[in-house]
Amino acid sequence: MRLGGPIIASETPDPQRWVAAHAERGYTAAYFPDIEASSHIEDYVRAAAGADLLIAEVGAWSNPLSRDSEVREQAIRYCKKKLETAELAGALCCVNIAGSRGEQWDGHDPANLTKDTFEMIVETVRDIIDHVKPERTRYTLEMMPWMYPDTVDSYLQLIRAIDRKAFAVHLDPVNIVTSPQLFYRNGALIEECFAKLGPYIRSCHAKDIVLGSSMVVHLDETRPGLGKLDYAQYLRQLAKLDRDVPLMLEHLDSEEEYRQAASYIRSIADEIGVRFG
Repeated sequence: MRLGGPIIASETPDPQRWVAAHAERGYTAAYFPDIEASSHIEDYVRAAAGADLLIAEVGAWSNPLSRDSEVREQAIRYCKKKLETAELAGALCCVNIAGSRGEQWDGHDPANLTKDTFEMIVETVRDIIDHVKPERTRYTLEMMPWMYPDTVDSYLQLIRAIDRKAFAVHLDPVNIVTSPQLFYRNGALIEECFAKLGPYIRSCHAKDIVLGSSMVVHLDETRPGLGKLDYAQYLRQLAKLDRDVPLMLEHLDSEEEYRQAASYIRSIADEIGVRFG
């Protein structure tokens, strides 16, 4: 397994500086930068290969389920373009959320968790994959608390319904800790994720979660090490996979916070005797 995190694009205007920035932080996996020209993509791919830097993800963050047909079609075109980039870069996956039927692209809506929306996701993902026909990369959806896939089992249902080899799993267990019960048994939830989805997992996100004490139930994302996610369980399960699966830090506000998060995760790995590549 490998550890990675974001690199500010303005700090890495060329492939060699991009690679060096990862090495400075001890990262061996990378988010692919937002570039379009195929020749420029190839420059980054060569630099990454020369430094044994694994290209983990290409982000396709958009709303392919928008009720606004123009926004929806634009998002689908964007996902196809990003999946093409991921294929050219040899990234492990291209990742997006399924999308929302509400006004906020990643927000909740009464229509999100319905049969009609499930079928729309199936149709949309098939369209994206069938347009690109990727061989090396996979298209994945990040699990979310209020849209499909919202549980381990709903992800399995999507895998079966979409029925495409190029559809796989992006895992962020914090996103499906949605109750006190799951908060207190998140180690078991993580184990379930890997037991059922392990063969399909291409990349993972590293966050943490806290349960507030005010009414009503309130769960907040926080920096790894400041919450109660069972990182020992998370890392043990990752280490069991028979391939390099990256664990990617995200959503922090400063380089210092990323340093602290990486240090915490490495300390847990040391405690339980697993190693990052």
